[in-house]
Amino acid sequence: MGLGAVLLLALPAVAAWELDPAQSRVAATVVQIGPDGPVPRHHEVRRLAGSADASGALELPLRLNQSDVIEKLGPLPPWLSGLTERPMATLTTRFPPERLEQLAVGESLVEVLELSVQSGNATRMEPLAVRFTRESANRIRVTNAERVALDGQELMADPTLRSVLLLLGYERIGDEVPVSLDAMLVRQ
Repeated sequence: MGLGAVLLLALPAVAAWELDPAQSRVAATVVQIGPDGPVPRHHEVRRLAGSADASGALELPLRLNQSDVIEKLGPLPPWLSGLTERPMATLTTRFPPERLEQLAVGESLVEVLELSVQSGNATRMEPLAVRFTRESANRIRVTNAERVALDGQELMADPTLRSVLLLLGYERIGDEVPVSLDAMLVRQ
């Protein structure tokens, strides 16, 4: 047996994880600034789908058809329907699968993940404190560990996101857009 095979046998088996789309979403509250004053509106990106490899690398494309935008707008004209499948943004991160494997049912841990957000030609790196809670042997709930708020002015400055916000009728939005994550990782 070669050295590589011995090393592989000596390492603990770490399972790959994937998001359960039926139980994975991001919610945001956008405050519309209008002539009658600020009006908060709730939006969701649902059916989050992505798989993490054994090292914990996760890529998560966010598409327009995952959001409640389509429900609010109604059917799009045929020339726009292709846009719903195109990612508006792609999130990538890496989490520690070996630490998740050590969690007992009911236990939680908080990790600060480095989140890369690519939208259009821009890529931003942001730290995100995430709470992992083991609900069963094969299921781990993932939520924000701290309050998260996006900069409203930065969102309006991004051409892709600005187009979506304008489609929803937002000409001006508040300075902060609070965001909450509620997702379920399941063992593959």
